Amino acid sequence: MKKHITKMIPAALKPALRKIYCFPIDLIDRLKGRDSLIPPRSLIFIGDGDFVKIGQEFKRYFIELADLQPDERVLDVGCGIGRMAVPLTNYLSQEGKYWGFDIVKNGIEWCQTHISSKFDNFHFQHADIYNRNYTPNGKIQAENFQFPYKKDYFDFIFLTSVFTHMLPSDLENYMSEVSRVLRQGGRCLITFFLLNEESEDIIRAGRCALDFKYKVDGCLTIDRDNPESAIAYKEDFVKELFGKYKLRITQPIRYGSWCKRDTFLSYQDIIIATKEHSN
Repeated sequence: MKKHITKMIPAALKPALRKIYCFPIDLIDRLKGRDSLIPPRSLIFIGDGDFVKIGQEFKRYFIELADLQPDERVLDVGCGIGRMAVPLTNYLSQEGKYWGFDIVKNGIEWCQTHISSKFDNFHFQHADIYNRNYTPNGKIQAENFQFPYKKDYFDFIFLTSVFTHMLPSDLENYMSEVSRVLRQGGRCLITFFLLNEESEDIIRAGRCALDFKYKVDGCLTIDRDNPESAIAYKEDFVKELFGKYKLRITQPIRYGSWCKRDTFLSYQDIIIATKEHSN
């Protein structure tokens, strides 16, 4: 019932309604002295889960699995309201640089005010991209968006819960752009909902809360009317796309708990890859 009611609310009204709903909680947080680097709950639009714990979890993956170094140049694609940026403020050195962009302007403005003002090596930029859920007035289609950075510039790029909300033409453009701005030998970490024999068997058995049953443009979604709400891709398709853009996958793929599998690392599936050197 909650899901259907939420779908009926116009996108323009959702931030105001969330602010009203969260007002008592935000007031209590302020009285308790909430950390200034943690946004008010009324402004958090990036989904469920503990803001701090998830950020710390992925910081650990960046360092331990993707070998992120303190002095590297980092790009956070779909940076939201700083969930991944905040824990990196006490890891990246002054020589290290962070850039993040997102389609939600309020999130970017909050990050600029509360993070960039304290850490001058952290940079946030708004991208005026159309999205049915978040930015219905956006002027640029994701399939046509060019990342505003130079070729071969970044050492490490990550996308967390981005491709799980993007259709194939948009995803392929972003993969192309990741490869363009990532230096040779640089790494990327990207999360997905991957469809393979194990996850598809679990879905067919009815054990998975995410029922990817609607086919849209070569992917599967849980919502035919709003496909970007959650999108899954065949694992073989994703592997081919990484290869097409010269991104060599580091094995193993770390599978997630989203489909209720018994062995997992995080919630979504995680792929880490390295940009291959040109011959």
